[in-house]
Amino acid sequence: MTAAGPGGAPPVATARPSLPREVYVLSVVGGCVMLGLGLVVPVLPVYAATFGAGPAQVGAIVALFAFLRLATSPLCGRLGVRFGERRVLVAGLLLSALSSALMAFAGSYEQLLVFRGLGGVGSVLFSVSALATLLAVAPPDQRGRAGAVFETGFVLGGICGPALGGLLASITLSAPFLVYAVLLLAAAALTLTVLRTGGTAGAEHGRDVVGLPVLLRDRRYVVACLAALAQGWVLFGLRGALVPAVVVAWGHDVTWVGWAFTMSTVVQTLLIVPAGRIVDRAGRRPAMIAGTGVAAAAVTALVFVDDYAWLVVLLSVYAAGTALLNAAPAALVGDVVAGRGGSGVAVFSMCIDVGAVVGPVLVGLIAERVSVPAAFGSGAALLAVAFVASWTLTTVGQNQGADR
Repeated sequence: MTAAGPGGAPPVATARPSLPREVYVLSVVGGCVMLGLGLVVPVLPVYAATFGAGPAQVGAIVALFAFLRLATSPLCGRLGVRFGERRVLVAGLLLSALSSALMAFAGSYEQLLVFRGLGGVGSVLFSVSALATLLAVAPPDQRGRAGAVFETGFVLGGICGPALGGLLASITLSAPFLVYAVLLLAAAALTLTVLRTGGTAGAEHGRDVVGLPVLLRDRRYVVACLAALAQGWVLFGLRGALVPAVVVAWGHDVTWVGWAFTMSTVVQTLLIVPAGRIVDRAGRRPAMIAGTGVAAAAVTALVFVDDYAWLVVLLSVYAAGTALLNAAPAALVGDVVAGRGGSGVAVFSMCIDVGAVVGPVLVGLIAERVSVPAAFGSGAALLAVAFVASWTLTTVGQNQGADR
């Protein structure tokens, strides 16, 4: 509060400082990436089928993209430290644009496979360097809000992409890939002309890049990585791979799957920014406990559900927990690495990718060989472990990311 003036005017609440401009630039760039990705992902299986690809070959395209993301992640931190995060970010965007353009003109399945794999490398170069840049430019007491704004761009891009991709595919199947390439080039141009990383409010001066052995001894970092692994497992394994199969098995068509995902995504979108404020004001520990707790409860309840309406309700509850988990783990990582990036951000990103790559396979095997409820239980168990781990964090400060 500001003091009352000489005339006895009532005190006026001091406005919270605005986020650095770079946060909004990164959000727009991320939105372009997700919008373009949403254009091509639904069209990719149909496009691959024109080259004679069957389900297994389409799966190989998806798996190679994810595998190369995972394999390249360890290098991203080093590249960012050596060449600068902004340069690596632009390189990732340009490489992804080249990949998408080449896919539009592919002449065989083999070419399509190679070109898509190239996009996986570009994708992880962008995602790791963008997160490292975000943590560097956002002040410690604004990392939650910054992460929320950053994620908002991704979510909105992901919502709009599939519908636009269907419209473009009605013109020609190669059109979504060309438009994606153009969007990526525009994002690269925006990054080069607008994004400036000279001001690094989130990077503590005098601190070196924290090495991985030191990070792994920090409880905050381990808990953040565990939450990221659980999120990747649930989002891509349970939500992305298992839920559609369950809805169809209940006798509904794929449209019902889309509606369920849309409604839960709307909930997440509405709550992301408020969740970011909670992360900064209440602290990392309460946000981690609430996020993992709500998400774990929702996924646990899915074990006992056999009705579409309840499925939608629980997916929406899970989305509420996810809104907190979009900001809190990344803020914890930013606190640990002191906004300096390096291997810490890259390994954190890898944890999400490990869940995304391994989750769908193991969830499918559990569903086939044990039961669908057991498959949902695997995700609930991971989130429950993250929930318990979050309780071990000890709050030693407020609004400075000092939760240990």
